[in-house]
Amino acid sequence: MSGHGDIQELLRIFTSRKVPMMTAMGHVKSLQSQNLRSIEQIAEASFSAIETAIPDAKLSKSFHAACKSHGKKAPKRAADGDEVAASPSAKKIRWEPHKRDLDLASLSADELESALGLPLEMDEEAIRQTTIVTNRAPLVLAFAVELLRFTMPEQPPSSRLSLSQAVVSANSRSKAISIGIEKAPAGGQSSQVPEGQPKVRVLGREIAVLKRGGYTWKRGEDEAPGSTPTPTSTIHGAREGDISAEKTRTWIASQKLTSRGSTFVAHAASLSSPSLRAGLMKALVADKPELETATHNAWALRSSYGNSPLVQEASFDDGESGCGKFLLGIMREADVKNTLVVLTRWYGGIMLGPDRWRLMRDCLNDALSSRRRTCTLNITGEALWGLDPENKTPSSLATVGMPIHRPEGARNYLLRSFATAPSEGGGSEGKKTLVALNDEKQINLGRLLGALRLLFASWAGVLQRDELDRRAWGWYVAMRPDVEAGPSGWGAKGQLRLSKILDLRRADGAAAGEIQDS
Repeated sequence: MSGHGDIQELLRIFTSRKVPMMTAMGHVKSLQSQNLRSIEQIAEASFSAIETAIPDAKLSKSFHAACKSHGKKAPKRAADGDEVAASPSAKKIRWEPHKRDLDLASLSADELESALGLPLEMDEEAIRQTTIVTNRAPLVLAFAVELLRFTMPEQPPSSRLSLSQAVVSANSRSKAISIGIEKAPAGGQSSQVPEGQPKVRVLGREIAVLKRGGYTWKRGEDEAPGSTPTPTSTIHGAREGDISAEKTRTWIASQKLTSRGSTFVAHAASLSSPSLRAGLMKALVADKPELETATHNAWALRSSYGNSPLVQEASFDDGESGCGKFLLGIMREADVKNTLVVLTRWYGGIMLGPDRWRLMRDCLNDALSSRRRTCTLNITGEALWGLDPENKTPSSLATVGMPIHRPEGARNYLLRSFATAPSEGGGSEGKKTLVALNDEKQINLGRLLGALRLLFASWAGVLQRDELDRRAWGWYVAMRPDVEAGPSGWGAKGQLRLSKILDLRRADGAAAGEIQDS
């Protein structure tokens, strides 16, 4: 079976030959289908077997030769009397950023999680001697990635990266608004996320999430202490009041759409009998009295009778000509039954022509989609993606076509964000190459993640997950780099001594140093 180091090294061998990352992953997958999973197995295999997996003769020959010579780069033999010689897998891994988006749908869980590996250094002495230069955003990202390992252990590393990037994005946006760099969106941030979208809390901030549809991953043998989810911690950070409210919520709203002064919004609710329509609509208006100020509140319903194929339909335009029948048509197309929908319009004084049909359709489809997501809200133990409400590009990764924060983007951000602070003496160390600078950043990232893991591990056994989450934000605030207040400090960098992180550990948390990467 191929190890984490083998997969990374195979990808490095391919990409060093100018093979795109996506193509390289396809080649690795083809080799695995030929039962060639490790560098040693590939080196010992016949060239015909390699050529079967990699049809490009020139590439397969070069790749096979590289695998054969890979082991020769390690010491041939340990000192006499030593039984274990250094193995190729013990070679220092270079954690290359991904140049392109990964094809998350085509990769297996093991391949995806291996491709998103991060460095980790647990040597306390090395950590204490390290001072990094960074700005605040990647530090928040690193905090969240390690924190989620303890507060949401059911999440695979790819989900931790996505959820953490969602926290960074939300935090950066709220900061930009508070210092006047950006304007607050009309209707508030909540208007960017469909009503009924499940949320979780990370570092004290609520983020909208998408379920990954039964994604399973192989956990490492050395998980964090207390990481096994308990029945009482099904959705970390999701407010209990919100969960119960979702279960009992009757009406689900779409996002509001505006065009030339007219504003549209749709609401959808389940109903078991047409006779309940009046009561449901009365409850809707009581909950959202602004609907009474609307120009039109058209509605439509479709209700079935048990197992009978007969469906009762009814609709009302309320002055929006043809709207009721239009809503019924959309419901028939989607085979939606036992549902009542209300389409509300505030008329802006300008006739929209055919464009009003598009706006009404988009609102209704959004309300129906949100209702389906709410009806299947249970995300207990499910892998999640962090929803990216600011990204207007539809994503093929989500069944509902909603964009997410890409895990490889978060990983790349971490790999390039932590430089070494200048020496206090100010002495010249000579000009370093770009490769050397990148290697330093990877070493610093590994030590930063190691320091955070030691910190969280020392408290995980004595704090509830929500309390650990709350304290983690306080720890971040206490040690983040000092920058100027206001717009002048936006994106500015500062220094951080990693020893400050270790000093926040519990006094009896020394055993946490034995934790390994998962």
